Amino acid sequence: MITRDEAIALDRDDPLAVFRDRFVITEPDLIYLDGNSLGRLPKATVERVRATMVEEWGNGLVGSWRSAWISQPAELGAQLAPLIGADPDEVLMTDQTSVNLYKLAAAALEVQAPRSTVLTDSGNFPSDVYVLSGVAEQAGGSLRMVDSDGGAPSAESIAAALDERVGLVSLSHVNFKSGALLDMDLVTSVSHDAGALTLWDLSHSVGAVPVDLRGAGADLAVGCTYKYLNGGPGAPAFLYVARRLQEKLTQPIRGWWGQQDMFGFDLDYRPAAGMSRFATGTMPMLSLAAAREGIEISAEAGIEQLRTKGKALTSLMVDLFDSLPSKYGFTLGSPRSPEQRGSHVSLRHDDGYRIAQALIGRGVVPDFRAPDLVRLGAAPLYTRFVDVWDAFTRLRDIMERDEHRHYSDQPSGVT
Repeated sequence: MITRDEAIALDRDDPLAVFRDRFVITEPDLIYLDGNSLGRLPKATVERVRATMVEEWGNGLVGSWRSAWISQPAELGAQLAPLIGADPDEVLMTDQTSVNLYKLAAAALEVQAPRSTVLTDSGNFPSDVYVLSGVAEQAGGSLRMVDSDGGAPSAESIAAALDERVGLVSLSHVNFKSGALLDMDLVTSVSHDAGALTLWDLSHSVGAVPVDLRGAGADLAVGCTYKYLNGGPGAPAFLYVARRLQEKLTQPIRGWWGQQDMFGFDLDYRPAAGMSRFATGTMPMLSLAAAREGIEISAEAGIEQLRTKGKALTSLMVDLFDSLPSKYGFTLGSPRSPEQRGSHVSLRHDDGYRIAQALIGRGVVPDFRAPDLVRLGAAPLYTRFVDVWDAFTRLRDIMERDEHRHYSDQPSGVT
């Protein structure tokens, strides 16, 4: 195990270290390991949102729709595209992840009829499961689950679950609990061989893990911008539709922003060309302004450098986990290989909730995922190696002193 001085040396030599100063950090002693839930606030976002409010809204009024706003969803999608291996005209910033998932899943099953079964895995994010189940039922089909046993389903298990009834395979690229990373290329390939389209949730990978939708031959994807992209709470999500499918799909929430001539106010809906057809209602311009800055910082840092540091940080977490005495009762809830996980590591413990609360009391912010996971996120833009080292030192001290037993074991509200 490395020493604290060696962790400080890693930070000194870190090519991404300069990015930490570009974030609002009001409590230098607070160790924030929850950027995989909500990223930190970039300093430049404050000025960008202020300018949107004061100059564009306050001074420009409705004229700012014409001069600055109407093109933002497509422009931000184009900015995001290189981070997910897409072309600029294949990505749109709009709505929330669950809404986008619904739109794309429903559109996919419509063109896949009569194949109305959706295949996912038991470890997928619950909101995704709810949406996919509803879409399948509306299409006259059902949701089929592959058991992922808390990790990532194998391509073999997915292939075994495919048949002529499955029209869509929808999975999370990185598992939200364990951080397990799926093989997008292989899963997409076996799905296509069985005649199914693929729809990927990139919420826990975009900005932390290289994604190559085009190279994988993926059909559809969605994702959020408030985790590793630091777009802010409730920041707009994005959706991706491969160019070859754009004119074939008609999304089900037909709003005026997806109409061919949105200011013609024709009562007959005609879908717009390209990605514009996947828009619905008026876009949230203040939130889009905030999301822009986070995307720009990640693009500037470069996804390969972000991934290199992310793997190094999570590998340090695993090494420090291995040094914890077995009497503490932890088990590793994430893959050991850095190539098989995203940018967070989960520790399993029967008393995980109270341990997470004790860490917060000690100035370390993780999160807890039921039933027993303490989740530690490594956001490469601002998480330091010494942060990880100090967090595990405080964890060891908590366990030695049984401090977590002073906290309630009844989760309340946000965990």
